[in-house]
Amino acid sequence: MERITLKGERHACGGPGQFILGRAEDVCPMLLQSYAGQVQLIYLDPPFGTGDTFTMQSGGKKSVTIPTYADTLNADAYLAMMRAVLLACYEMLSEDGSLYLHVDYRKSAVLRVLLDEIFGEKNFVNEIIWAYKSGGRSTKHYSRKHDNILFYRKSPKQYFDIQSIGVPRGPVRRNHMKRGVDDLGRVYYSIRANGKTYTYDEDTLVYPSDVWDDIEHLHQRDPERTGYSTQKPEALLRRIIGASSRPGDLVMDLFSGSGTTAAVAAKMDRAWVAADASPIALCMLRKRLLGAHQEFSLFDTSHAMAFTYELGDLAASGMTAKKTESSICASVQEDAALRYVALGHDENGIFLPATHTFFPKAGDTLRAAPQENVLQAVDAYGRQGFWSL
Repeated sequence: MERITLKGERHACGGPGQFILGRAEDVCPMLLQSYAGQVQLIYLDPPFGTGDTFTMQSGGKKSVTIPTYADTLNADAYLAMMRAVLLACYEMLSEDGSLYLHVDYRKSAVLRVLLDEIFGEKNFVNEIIWAYKSGGRSTKHYSRKHDNILFYRKSPKQYFDIQSIGVPRGPVRRNHMKRGVDDLGRVYYSIRANGKTYTYDEDTLVYPSDVWDDIEHLHQRDPERTGYSTQKPEALLRRIIGASSRPGDLVMDLFSGSGTTAAVAAKMDRAWVAADASPIALCMLRKRLLGAHQEFSLFDTSHAMAFTYELGDLAASGMTAKKTESSICASVQEDAALRYVALGHDENGIFLPATHTFFPKAGDTLRAAPQENVLQAVDAYGRQGFWSL
């Protein structure tokens, strides 16, 4: 096998979407060339300025602790980074587009000032409080159990559809309302105020306010959890994407992390663009989206998913391969610590996988047609390599 260098990979499903491996401030100039004025919704969940380095446990038989990202920029560097990103975001948004910036008490004040400067104070829409219940209580101050989501529009032409995220009132009585049944047997609730009677039935939609206390924080055993630090729940992104974009619109996330934004956008029939500096984020998104889209047509390219990256170093593939006239067979070696393996071919420097597997075990084999003569192997740290067979 001969080591080769490729600049990206493309899958037939998981999109339509594109992931770029790189720091947000570095990829923005490239994205501006392609997406200026075209993005309907941008959701950003940047580092919160904690000063911490985050890790996760990789899955598989040989589990290891791996770093995901370091939140260690000083205050000046952090503000410079966010200024560059937010300026680019403003230019990439469509005239009716919106930006949601997810932070907490550490950076909400300084970033609110920066957003006012870039977007204009008149284009501030809401400061959303996401209040959640999670473990741990402080005795030195009131326990900090909420995040701040700063919601800005590009212009007064902003698209916003709160009806799309309303939920039926249901059978629960609210605000001391009186329960009744009409002539057709339908349940309704009524309340009298200022000389008027207001009536609502069970199907009347209730819309969220700017305090979101109905979306739970992901707990350790939540089936949604990927193991990635600071992962946000899909319900949070469903609300944001549902209210501020339409099917077919383009959604962007430049701090992709666990890949929640792209995963929800794909489920809601939106196109997406995501970026992150961590190769673990790339691996996480690949697994999350390929796992959710098992069936696809080779003739349908409308849901293609692309990855663009620079290669890390992977000293050895942990694989052996045998080629015959009828097939390619790649086998995992005994001492391999791989997390993803694929067979495919090279098309102008882009890897097109034909078959893949996650968390391969020693002795596992991967078979493909003989023309699929490129092997991709990724280890627990997100380092990857390509080999021509």
